[in-house]
Amino acid sequence: MTLDIPSVQDLLRFRAVDSYGASRHISALLPALSAAIGHCLPTVMHPDPEADRSALGLPRVDSVVVALVDGLGFWNLVLRVGHAPYLRKLMERQGNDEPIVTTVPSTTPIVLGTFGTGTCPGMTGMVGFTQLNEATGGIGQLISFAGAPDPARLQCQQTIFERLIDDGVRVTSVGLPKFAHSSLTRAALRGGEYRGSLRVERRVEAACQAARTPGITYYYIEDVDKAGHRFGPASDQWAMALENADAQLKALHRSLPSGTLLVITADHGMVAPNSSERIDIARDPALADGVALVGGEPRIVMLYAQRGTQADQLAARWRDRLGERALVLTRYEAIERGFYGQVENRVEPLIGDVVVCAAGLGFIVDSRIQSEESMSLPGMHGSLTRLEREIPCLIDVA
Repeated sequence: MTLDIPSVQDLLRFRAVDSYGASRHISALLPALSAAIGHCLPTVMHPDPEADRSALGLPRVDSVVVALVDGLGFWNLVLRVGHAPYLRKLMERQGNDEPIVTTVPSTTPIVLGTFGTGTCPGMTGMVGFTQLNEATGGIGQLISFAGAPDPARLQCQQTIFERLIDDGVRVTSVGLPKFAHSSLTRAALRGGEYRGSLRVERRVEAACQAARTPGITYYYIEDVDKAGHRFGPASDQWAMALENADAQLKALHRSLPSGTLLVITADHGMVAPNSSERIDIARDPALADGVALVGGEPRIVMLYAQRGTQADQLAARWRDRLGERALVLTRYEAIERGFYGQVENRVEPLIGDVVVCAAGLGFIVDSRIQSEESMSLPGMHGSLTRLEREIPCLIDVA
């Protein structure tokens, strides 16, 4: 593979926020695939799915499998591609050698909400890994939805899967049994039949069987992200998880019915944070003052101001304190920069009064409310760097 690998410094640069209407964006993928199978489903952000299909280089087919490998950033893959012979071969093809871009924040529930609806966080209401629940006045989490509103009430946009079902198109999701009725599935990926198994070979078999009927199959792999969080993206364990994902995807491709389109993507990449760059809100009165609630996650924090504290004053104090260690924006500055795409009135209050994006390998925690384990993860994501926001979109046809 002859792909030029940028320097670490370049990969840790903030990437300008791309429009959620761009074709090479995770939000475009399902609308484009709907066009590929002849059932164009435009969305507010993607009114021309056929143009997105063409821009992404997707052929017209009857059946497609879209495989999402959690945590497999484009550059994380490039840096360890020797452990993934099948994916390496795909990346050598023209069109597969350039990344697409994911959401802000670059974290799983926000990405899946955008991916599943073809819209943007400002429409799905999923704007942070943890975020304000207006009904309780507390913070809710958007993986398990602990402390959060009902998934279908928070994320009320119709999913692409639901719309395909309404059009009489087969939709099948394949993954672990625990995700069949999970809160995140109900929020972001509801619609169609779910086939779950604890055994890889059974999941591959289920996807291949589903693909015999025209329509869309969604295939989810979680192990790369798990290894990255637990051991770091440069670890041997991460490389082993990549090897296993590569073998699984190769087996899937080999067994798919002839002519089936296979698209392999991810939700986000990952960085290995530097523990010496940890910023603890609880240990710095200049940061804690005026903050009522802390949402988001260590690489992108949302601050909800106490009553009487002005957002611009809070942001200015954080900028003075952190300098180049973070990008600090008020809610309205973040919206103006396009972090969340088109923002509905109901969603605006869910975004923190101040949004703080960690730079370099730094991260921001609050030891008053977080465990040491959660503050010391060897792999993190969520911020604006190329490592975190650039993801693969690899196309193959069985």
